[in-house]
Amino acid sequence: MELELRHLKTVRAIADAGSLTRAATALGLAQPALSAQLKRIERALGGALFVRGRHGVRATALGELVLERSRIVLPAVTELQQEAARFARAPRTTERLRIGGTHGPLLGALLDRLAGVAPDARMTTCTSWSERELAGQLEEGRLDFALAGTCGTASPPGGEGLVWREVAVDPVFVMMPDGHPLADRAEVDLTDLADEEWACVPGDGCFGDCFTASCARAGFTPRRMYETDTASVVHLVQVGRAVGLCRATFPTTPRTVTRPLTGTPLTWRHLLGWHAATQGQDTATAVLAQARMAHASVAANSDSYTEWMSAHRVP
Repeated sequence: MELELRHLKTVRAIADAGSLTRAATALGLAQPALSAQLKRIERALGGALFVRGRHGVRATALGELVLERSRIVLPAVTELQQEAARFARAPRTTERLRIGGTHGPLLGALLDRLAGVAPDARMTTCTSWSERELAGQLEEGRLDFALAGTCGTASPPGGEGLVWREVAVDPVFVMMPDGHPLADRAEVDLTDLADEEWACVPGDGCFGDCFTASCARAGFTPRRMYETDTASVVHLVQVGRAVGLCRATFPTTPRTVTRPLTGTPLTWRHLLGWHAATQGQDTATAVLAQARMAHASVAANSDSYTEWMSAHRVP
């Protein structure tokens, strides 16, 4: 016999009642029928769940284990049933948007804008360092849209039926501690950073190769590269362990400054992707427009980026 939820409810009822007689009454069963059911449950679980005495029943060690697990399982199943019922009753006009993205301020800004224009939409997100993983989730129908990026003019993640459109192209900046000797410069030449150690977030594109090639053209090989999460990159910069590579839209962070690299040796292209078979053109066009406005708002919050755009006459 396989254990079922109704069996856990039976065990729970016996424990709560404290006797088979009272439990049988509560369950609307005859006591012999309940006793027979309990024996079947105990055989399925491999041992006695209760010790019977003159004053009722008391859980064995195995019984306590089963009861402890039932306190987790039964409420979880009840919650699932209630949520499923609410979902089934919800109007089918309620829109669901599943947005994926690499880590960064653009994803949050896009969600904020979408929430403003579609207040009744149910939105969920999935973040990943891997553009290929996000593309795979679009192909499998597990995401509606994905914010990804490529280094320079590199091709976006492949996949049959996937559509990628450019949101914006940013220069790659360098992040330094605010006490760094070069922190007061308007821009920093890559050559002047030849003796530094570096930090950046991971990815499965060609950014690492492009950075290495840029350093080679500047006449040096990077000493060390730490690939880690954003918070750790910031920490390594703040304590002077490394300088970081970041998108120009990186928000202002205490004890750090971001500066453009002379000549813009590295760029990052923000892309919005979707599957042509699952997204209508009107919806895709609307989300793309919101992504572009989200990028503009994020860029406007970066002092160093707005100064760079003004110097380069970028509208």
